[in-house]
Amino acid sequence: MSRTDAILKRLLGLHPKLIDLHLERIERLLEQLGRPQDRLPPVIHVAGTNGKGSTIAYLRAFLEASGKSAHVYTSPHLVRFNERIRLAGKLVSTQRLNQALEHVEMVNAGAPITYFEITTAAAFWLFSHIKADYLLLEVGMGGRYDTTNVVAEPLGTIIMPVDLDHQHFLGNTIAKIATEKAGILKRGSPAVIARQQDEGLEVIDRAARCLGVTPFVAGQDFDAYAQDGRLVYQDETGLLDLPSPTLMGAHQFENAGVAIAAVRHFDLPVDEAAIASGLRQVVWPARLSPVKDGPLRALLGDGSELWLDGGHNAHGTRALSQALATMNRARPAPLVLILGMMNTRNPADVLAPFSGMIERILTLTIPGEENAHRAEHIAAEARKSGFVASAEKSIKSALRAAARTPNARVLISGSLYLAGQVLHANGTPPD
Repeated sequence: MSRTDAILKRLLGLHPKLIDLHLERIERLLEQLGRPQDRLPPVIHVAGTNGKGSTIAYLRAFLEASGKSAHVYTSPHLVRFNERIRLAGKLVSTQRLNQALEHVEMVNAGAPITYFEITTAAAFWLFSHIKADYLLLEVGMGGRYDTTNVVAEPLGTIIMPVDLDHQHFLGNTIAKIATEKAGILKRGSPAVIARQQDEGLEVIDRAARCLGVTPFVAGQDFDAYAQDGRLVYQDETGLLDLPSPTLMGAHQFENAGVAIAAVRHFDLPVDEAAIASGLRQVVWPARLSPVKDGPLRALLGDGSELWLDGGHNAHGTRALSQALATMNRARPAPLVLILGMMNTRNPADVLAPFSGMIERILTLTIPGEENAHRAEHIAAEARKSGFVASAEKSIKSALRAAARTPNARVLISGSLYLAGQVLHANGTPPD
């Protein structure tokens, strides 16, 4: 076990629950640390069900193309915890990460606090000690009581599409979940709102106007769409004709559009050339990413494709299925899905958008995850939904089974935890 893993294991034992949405514990620890949340660079705070990380990736690419530096905080990580924290654009070094974790552990002195809370406190402590022009801050879950919601005056807030997810913690309707997401809105901070279902938009709009904030809303105040292989963005100040983003799928045009809207609405020092450059350079691993080489890719035939995506809820898999349908129109290929899921998700809900698209499903128990669905259970649920499905023992055995379908488009999906294990096993972890 590495030193980092040993520290994280100790921190995991400080609270009996992995998730306990509250702000008292993080506020207490931040107070003991000297209130680092008050010494951060200008913060852009991002909530939503899906698309948060992609939108942050676009914003980082735009800012860096403009010569600006950005701290970044996202979760979860894929392979190494370091991926959660970027300091002025670069992943935190293991030495610096360990120092920060051990410092907050010492200051906390064994008091009850969740894993996400104490590690977020370590991130804030790092962000407050290292210079950057901006901090791009992703909400962990919800918004109102999320650990990151301790920044009193963010430069701006963004709410990505709201859909059903984490209902046990956030509520079982779009309106209830939107209420939680809207909790990041702050008086005096402009807000950009991605395209929403009517029920969610009504809640978010009402919350914003109660704070004196006029939200800048996709589909009303701005729009972004694909046209002739380009991304077209339009708002009241004019139209931008831009290159398509390197991230795959129609949903990425929407995500990029939200990031561009934030650039303009928050008055960031980013011009059209920097936006175009950022769209060409943006990287966000395991979001419909091609796996082009490595030992896992080698298990498939030369005529096959291997794709990796961390989609794990119905909203995410709807976007994923639409992207794959577009791919299939451009180059038809039999689709083989390798699926592993956590037991907080219903396989039938995740699979429904793929109806009529998949040749067969190969299911996995995510290795080392005690809260993962068993491969046999996922396969049985898939068969109930009308799919051809069978359980496999490992990622390698699933890929060997997929190789029996010639010239297939093979997608590994269902969980970011599974995606991380694939990247690790393939020797291609994120930068």
